[in-house]
Amino acid sequence: MKYCAFLRGVNVNGTSMKMAEVCKVFADAGMKEVSSVLASGNILFSSDKKVSELKTVLEKAMSDHFSYEAFLFLKSEKEVAAIFENCPFTKADDLHIYAFLGTEGIESTLLEEFNNSKKTENEKGTIIKNIFYWQVPKGNTLDSSFGKVLGKKTLKAQMTSRNMNTFEKILKKF
Repeated sequence: MKYCAFLRGVNVNGTSMKMAEVCKVFADAGMKEVSSVLASGNILFSSDKKVSELKTVLEKAMSDHFSYEAFLFLKSEKEVAAIFENCPFTKADDLHIYAFLGTEGIESTLLEEFNNSKKTENEKGTIIKNIFYWQVPKGNTLDSSFGKVLGKKTLKAQMTSRNMNTFEKILKKF
C-alpha cells in the first residue's frame, strides 16, 4: 500500500534535515519506493506493514538517526485524496487553507481551541470527516490567536498541519 508520512517539526526551530537523508532512513527501515515532496517532511513510500507498526518503526528510525524526538502521521493515498477532496473552503489568492492531521480526537481539541480564539476577518475552522480544516488570511497564520496553538508543547506529539497546496502536490506525485 502507498502512504505519505507527514513529519512534525521538520526544518523549523533548529531541526534541520535534508529530504534525501530522510528518504534513506525510510529505505533503511524497509520502506519501498521512497520519495519526498517539498522540504517540509512529506515522505511517500509503500509498505505491506500495518500502519501502527509503520508509525513505531519510522519514528524510532528517525529519532535514532537525527537525534530528536520524531513525530509523524501516516495517511494512505486514498486518505490523502479524501482530505483534499473534502476541503470545505474555496481556494483564494488572499487565503491559506490548512488541514490538520493527528491522533484520534485531536480535531475536537483543535475546534475547541479555534472556537475559543479571537478570529480575524475570513478566518474559519471546521471538522469534516475527522479532519480539522482552517482558513486564514495570508499574512495572519502565525499572528492569529488560533495560529499560536500550532506551537503548543502539549499538542506537539498529537498533530501537524499542511497547506492544501501541499496535499495537491502530494497527490500529483503519488
